[in-house]
Amino acid sequence: MKKKILYVDMDNVLVDFQSGLNKIDDTIKEEYKGHVDDIPNIFSLMVPIAGAIEAFNLLAKHFDIYILTTAPWENPTALTDKRNWIKKYLPESGYKRLIITHHKNLNKGDYIIDDRLARGVDKFEGVHIHFGKEKFPNWESVVNYLKNKW
Repeated sequence: MKKKILYVDMDNVLVDFQSGLNKIDDTIKEEYKGHVDDIPNIFSLMVPIAGAIEAFNLLAKHFDIYILTTAPWENPTALTDKRNWIKKYLPESGYKRLIITHHKNLNKGDYIIDDRLARGVDKFEGVHIHFGKEKFPNWESVVNYLKNKW
């Protein structure tokens, strides 16, 4: 049987953005105020969201899974930092599973796990699992929902 396609966002879904921001000096944060995602190397400093790695590895066994994320246009290190993060935390299940886009709705699939509606998520043709909201506050709730879908 053909596996269903599942996309997973990185920032604030797999990756704890605030954990990287906490490691940045206050003067740099002030310099990039209003666009902290443009701070060079910030994405290399982040740690996984609780339960994200285990959930991703489990879901990779049951879905055709991809990491669908955006690299801030003005951050020259973002793409490399995100790829290296995947190599570090998801070396097998994330291998060559990275898609960088500013238009997530152009990807065809069954499910997308994302914490926002931006970058075309609101126009995605499959089911949006709105991570961090009431119905899906954490990875346990996401996995429990998707168990009935594979």
